[in-house]
Amino acid sequence: MVNYRRVYQKGGTYFFTVTLKNRNADYLIRHIDALREAFAETKQRRPFEIIAIVILPEHLHCIWTLPLGDDDYKGRWRMIKSQFTRALKQTDISIQKNKRGEYNLWQPRYWEHVIRDETDLLRHIEYIYFNPVKHGWAKSVGEWPFSSFHRDVSLGKIEVGWGKAMSEDEGNYGE
Repeated sequence: MVNYRRVYQKGGTYFFTVTLKNRNADYLIRHIDALREAFAETKQRRPFEIIAIVILPEHLHCIWTLPLGDDDYKGRWRMIKSQFTRALKQTDISIQKNKRGEYNLWQPRYWEHVIRDETDLLRHIEYIYFNPVKHGWAKSVGEWPFSSFHRDVSLGKIEVGWGKAMSEDEGNYGE
């Protein structure tokens, strides 16, 4: 196995791709309230700012900024994943355990990238917001309900019709 080294930057801004083990599942949007609660509880206990996020049926992309002096995104993801898993266990979904006794809901790893500058940040935000269109879940960016795109439109950061003329970005951002 490749010896993967994560990059930690105190107070950094990071892009993440986090995926369910079953790429055919729709748990993230079917149980969106449980996922939102997992994020909210984690943010309350271990603050961070969500710059952009999109939730798709079996994976999500987001950009976070951590507080100054803090680089523990790993612990925050552990909390979010654990709380969401516990919430799903309360439903009719059967989640099996692996040989180590861990639930097989999430892929054990996730993709992270330290945002380098403003151009890098904008490129990743565009990728996040266009992702539902890329995967065929929506015909336009504004059509997908599980995205902070709508928040950014209401705050005047992005125009409501943004992305309509965009072509699919061929970049690889961790999917």
